[in-house]
Amino acid sequence: MSDTSAISNTRALLDAVHWDANGLVPAIAQDTSTGEVLMVAWMNREALQLTAQEARAVYWSRSRQKLWRKGEESGHQQQVLELRLDCDGDVIVLKVEQRGGIACHTGRRSCFFRVWRDGEWQVVDPVLKDPEQIYG
Repeated sequence: MSDTSAISNTRALLDAVHWDANGLVPAIAQDTSTGEVLMVAWMNREALQLTAQEARAVYWSRSRQKLWRKGEESGHQQQVLELRLDCDGDVIVLKVEQRGGIACHTGRRSCFFRVWRDGEWQVVDPVLKDPEQIYG
């Protein structure tokens, strides 16, 4: 691929997204095999560009105001097999292979481990690994 082609492709990737006022877009990580929603994070233009280039999930941390590669501390990386953009262009879905089987910083497979049941949020998924063991 020529350099001008790569620049054009990158521009097309980024320009199709309707970024919010802060230059961000929500990004949903979904397990490519099961369809399970693993987590939701945020991306800025650079995060999306790096994700497409590296085939590895890169997000924007709103609290730390910096890029972070999923798994840089935990080792639980997300290999990106496909990027999808919704009909309005304001949400991205990353179809991923979750390395290590844990996507949530709580040590669970998914960040969506609570179910509204009987008038309260109930935890329904187990901790697979103690976060202290993951992050120290």
